[in-house]
Amino acid sequence: MAREIDEAWIDEAIDRYRRFEELRADFDKAVSAHTVSVHSPDQSIEVVVTASGDIVDVQVHGALRHREPAEFAREMRAVVTSAAEAARWAREKLHAEVFGQFRTLEGH
Repeated sequence: MAREIDEAWIDEAIDRYRRFEELRADFDKAVSAHTVSVHSPDQSIEVVVTASGDIVDVQVHGALRHREPAEFAREMRAVVTSAAEAARWAREKLHAEVFGQFRTLEGH
């Protein structure tokens, strides 16, 4: 028994695939360009991270001469962890903005 081919559904699926690829390219660009700045708990270290998770800048505020290495390492770990969380949050927010209106083919 031959199956019927729904040409309109196939055309819509192809159009949706192309639109999805455009949205994905837009998302990839936005993730690479969007940055978030976070600070260590004591505000002495600032890290700027893209939504893709790339650290693009690190600033140390104040002198390092009188800091204990263990204390500095603790602050650095804390700010890098915060940067990773901020990058994840930014990706999720951008994803919702870019793909939020994209509807599925279910029910067609």
